[in-house]
Amino acid sequence: MEIRNRERDAAPFTTKDGSTIREYLHTVRQSLAEASLAPGQSTQRHRHLRSEEIYLVLEGEGRMQLDGEAADVGPGDAILIPPGALHTITAGAEGLRFLCACAPPYSDEDTVFA
Repeated sequence: MEIRNRERDAAPFTTKDGSTIREYLHTVRQSLAEASLAPGQSTQRHRHLRSEEIYLVLEGEGRMQLDGEAADVGPGDAILIPPGALHTITAGAEGLRFLCACAPPYSDEDTVFA
């Protein structure tokens, strides 16, 4: 059984898109990470060529842009990001914390910037 703890096992690092990430699990089939953005910070607009991604907002509010559509998001909102969809998210005044689930798992090689 594999159990990973946020504080003990998921050291934060900055990804290619500019968000601070804590990766909980990364298998050959999927990955689960927590992303944080400071107030007003945005991820760099990008797409994943193979991975389908789901964001689940845990704390804060923000603005999600996905393939030309924009919507305000907040705690409890889940956002489906299909493979190839151009996307970015911007944190509101309190910052933003959200989970990122990817299948197949996240990789820098699969991330392309606009």
